[in-house]
Amino acid sequence: MAFKSILAVLTLTAVALATPASRPVSCGAGRVVSNAVCCKWFDILDDIQENLFDGGECGEETHESLRLTFHDAIGFSLSAERQGRFGGGGADGSIMAFAEIETNFHANNGVDEIVEAQRPFAIKHGVSFGDFIQFAGAVGFSNCAGGPRLQFLAGRSNNSRPAPDLTVPEPSDPTDKIFQRMGDAGFSPNEVVDLLASHTVAAQDHVDPTIPGTPFDSTAGTFDAQFFVETLLKGTLFPGNGSNEGEVLSPLAGEFRLQSDFEIARDARTACEWQSFITDHNAMVTKFEKAMAKLAVLGHNPRDLVDCSEVIPKPAAAKSKVARLPAGKTLRDIEAACRATPFPRISADPGPATSVAPVPPS
Repeated sequence: MAFKSILAVLTLTAVALATPASRPVSCGAGRVVSNAVCCKWFDILDDIQENLFDGGECGEETHESLRLTFHDAIGFSLSAERQGRFGGGGADGSIMAFAEIETNFHANNGVDEIVEAQRPFAIKHGVSFGDFIQFAGAVGFSNCAGGPRLQFLAGRSNNSRPAPDLTVPEPSDPTDKIFQRMGDAGFSPNEVVDLLASHTVAAQDHVDPTIPGTPFDSTAGTFDAQFFVETLLKGTLFPGNGSNEGEVLSPLAGEFRLQSDFEIARDARTACEWQSFITDHNAMVTKFEKAMAKLAVLGHNPRDLVDCSEVIPKPAAAKSKVARLPAGKTLRDIEAACRATPFPRISADPGPATSVAPVPPS
């Protein structure tokens, strides 16, 4: 979608003020929404839970759908627009509309698979690619225990243009470059950390293609703070064929560590935000929801959209709201980087040294 206005992005307090309705509307089967246009999204919900997310699992298709929400939306540059150049339409579905262009960008390696898995659902139900990508991401997160219930605003147009290349940060990028790129889209360094909570239910497929489905933490099916603990453990091994571009040593057998995660966790600008989530699950979820709400409307005026968040299922509760050290690790293995606050005295899981299983393919 063509750029609406820089002001629309910078005044993101308007996200919660998307078009309301005056009275509840029944969609049948006991489902009620505030706006009748939201009813069709229940049909889409039922379809993708069964036929995309394997009956509502927090699995491979969920992980890839979450990645797609970011890769579509972050194609957006405030500085380009100020200079009179097209900086991308943000969360406009252009990565699906122009897949032959955008999925060939180096940073989008492997995204073509989920783009083509999702496309038939958007076409079948007659909704825009931009709407569908954000909806599928929100539904996917709801399948992960402890996860957020993301806001979903509907009404994006299918009128888009290809996003420029080099708008998606890569795991091999230096931290300064990542913060600069994200800042150009309107995100502070701490908000980058908030968005990276998504890596607690994520895995890699293409940084090391010999070990697809390798998780970034030991609980890839649960939205918890293990990722924030385990990225601070001393690295000791590579889980696959050795060092790849964008990869650094991992602390656990079967676990993958991105260079960007390693560096942001230890950067003085973000280390305290990173550490804070280890004992505060609620803050992690709340800040992630806020950052994702901002991401999902890049390039749009939220007042032009309809709030259909009621359609998004409520995730199951987290089993634990405080992260733990993996079995076989102690506090001496932690590389704490927050100077303002001591590292929390968390306990370790009992048993033999932790080994992480890959995420099975869909």
